[in-house]
Amino acid sequence: MIEITETLDPALIDRFAAIVGDKYALRDQQDIAPYLIERRGLWHGATSLVLRPGSVEEVSRIMRLATETGSPIVPQSGNTGLVGAQVPDRSGREIVLSLSRLNRIREIDVLSNTVTVEAGVILQTLQEAADAADRLFPLSLAAQGSCQIGGNLSSNAGGTGVLAYGNARELCLGVEVVLPTGEVFDDLRKLKKDNTGYDLKNLFVGAEGTLGVITAAVLKLFPKPKGREVAFVGLSSPEAALSLFGLAMDRAGAALTAFELIGRRPYDFTLAHAQGVVRPLIEDWPWYVLMQISSGRSSEDSRALIEDVLSAGLEQEFVGDAVIAASLAQGDAFWNFRELLPEAQKPEGASIKHDISVPIASIPRFIEEAAGAVASVSAGARVVCFGHMGDGNLHYNISRPVDGDDEAFLALYHPMNKAVHDVVRSLHGSISAEHGIGQLKRDELIATAPPMAIDLMRRVKTAFDPAGIMNPGKVI
Repeated sequence: MIEITETLDPALIDRFAAIVGDKYALRDQQDIAPYLIERRGLWHGATSLVLRPGSVEEVSRIMRLATETGSPIVPQSGNTGLVGAQVPDRSGREIVLSLSRLNRIREIDVLSNTVTVEAGVILQTLQEAADAADRLFPLSLAAQGSCQIGGNLSSNAGGTGVLAYGNARELCLGVEVVLPTGEVFDDLRKLKKDNTGYDLKNLFVGAEGTLGVITAAVLKLFPKPKGREVAFVGLSSPEAALSLFGLAMDRAGAALTAFELIGRRPYDFTLAHAQGVVRPLIEDWPWYVLMQISSGRSSEDSRALIEDVLSAGLEQEFVGDAVIAASLAQGDAFWNFRELLPEAQKPEGASIKHDISVPIASIPRFIEEAAGAVASVSAGARVVCFGHMGDGNLHYNISRPVDGDDEAFLALYHPMNKAVHDVVRSLHGSISAEHGIGQLKRDELIATAPPMAIDLMRRVKTAFDPAGIMNPGKVI
């Protein structure tokens, strides 16, 4: 447990606790502990107080008192973020504001294809509520059983559905936000077309809690597909995968709802370490693609489309082998295999992870050049590459050498990041495709982004949070 170096004034703690009630003001360090460490264990924070408000009014009162007293606030939803944006620092001065009790689905409007939902609603709960209303909420992440909507919006979450439906920002029509002053910005509108001035909601989506506290949002729903076909494909190279993607876009168009690239090494790790998985293809291949085609018309239509794509790929000899799921259960099993890839890397020892994006056409070049960059830093390091090829986002993770030392490998974190990210920037890509900046990439963002971009971000931050109490030390 981190030792607190600067405790909050007990009288101030009492003032904050009075807003939510003693039951929802956590002061005991055992109760607080789960809020102070993120899932990869990279950041350990400290605090004397975790507040769990149950209403927007309580959030507003907390923020008014925080502004009055200069108390830093760290908003936190499901605590599943991977860049440390949700973890307080080690001083003990920062107060964690958990949104988990704001967990109501306020309204599902089937005609408007919208849902109004509070920040603490778990993503999977929202998916299931939409399904019960015969609608689809397409945001899909490995952490969907515990991540919450406020965090999804604050980090502009991506996931496997971005190709067809867009990321969290594109799924959001309106927000309710409590500003650092305690003022409530109510912009919970269902409009898909609105050109009345600046699009203010997009200042808060992706801001990682540095400008205000998202308490609710209006999100898009979609008609449920009437047919879904999932295929696992074996290929010889990333170039072959790119050819298959172009073919699938030409033949299926908007019906192509997922296109996931998987390297041989993460595939093998999953077979070796994940429980209950079945080998999708009999033979081994250097690369794999998990492809999904959905139809709004019928299951027969989606089946015909995916068979057409794969048959053409086999004829043109860039598809080596393929299997189409014979049932919904097998299709779910294919997706489960994909979702287990990150966890299956853990037993292989320490890893250095990258969440990057490059133009889709540049993916093969990135993979080739980045492999050389990795070898120049650590000759025996193992590249673990997989991700959302359909939108250009790859999780380019590096496991330590087979007989290597974890601590020694992690000491290469900064030179490894620089080597990989230099390749990304040479291809006009992004060093943070969907996980955000948080603490992990803050200094690199400041050092490498255009100076004008950093200046504008700082101006926005100062305008919304002149006292600097909103999630200090994150993003910018």
